[in-house]
Amino acid sequence: MALQSQSEAKTNLLQYCATRDIRVIQLTIMAGLLFSGVILRDFSLKFEQILAVFAAGLFTQFIFLKRLHLEQKGYLSALISCFGISILLRSSELWPFPLVACIAISSKFLIRPNGSHLLNPANFGIIFALTFIPQTWVTSGQWGSDLSTALWLIVLGAFIADNARSLQLAYWFLGVYALLILIIRHLWMGYPSAVFLHQFQNGALLLFAFFMITDPMTSPKHNTARRLHAILVAILAYLWQYFWYMNQGVIWALFFANLLVPFWNRLFPACSPQWRKIKGKPL
Repeated sequence: MALQSQSEAKTNLLQYCATRDIRVIQLTIMAGLLFSGVILRDFSLKFEQILAVFAAGLFTQFIFLKRLHLEQKGYLSALISCFGISILLRSSELWPFPLVACIAISSKFLIRPNGSHLLNPANFGIIFALTFIPQTWVTSGQWGSDLSTALWLIVLGAFIADNARSLQLAYWFLGVYALLILIIRHLWMGYPSAVFLHQFQNGALLLFAFFMITDPMTSPKHNTARRLHAILVAILAYLWQYFWYMNQGVIWALFFANLLVPFWNRLFPACSPQWRKIKGKPL
């Protein structure tokens, strides 16, 4: 009876999830990560800064849709971008947050080669902030390096990426990035294994791998192209961090790699991606 009850409960949960946009679950997880980080990890992030990001991001989405006479939709994606900015970007001032959110959401409507937005909005907003706003930075170590946090992020991120049909992007990126560090820094340069393990207990790296690079709307459409894209991001991230000795290698690597997405889509034609419900019905 107990096994039957557990089976029925699992079936009911799957049936419930099948009627929900996968982004709703992603938003729930990101909200949990953000607010638990603010409460438990001391993210040095103020409530008014979070509020400014979401107010500016959603208002920008509304204005563009209204001015372009488009259907009022896309707010879930805008919310995901706002969460990404809030989780990664830091500043001692208030004003950079609404500005970055506005620029990030605007990029979806203004930078559209071949009719689709090219850059991940949160990634582009953070790149803009790091380049043009001196009072901003990215706190890559804010999640701590304890293994339990890393494992939780992997499990939650894998669930989201798998249902978005983007899991291969995260795994190819992490696999190649790990291989480069293992071969070059551990085996060749002789760094201890603790250095290698520490890299993959970094919450920011895992958040990037499972919540940013896996964006189906700004990654290549064809599976082969997606793998090449992930490999390129990993190589650029390694070079940026360990060859050129500059910070935020994964953030910059995705920005530059995304510029090649139209090339990959022409070289490997495929159907346009769609956000899907968990059971696979297109939205």
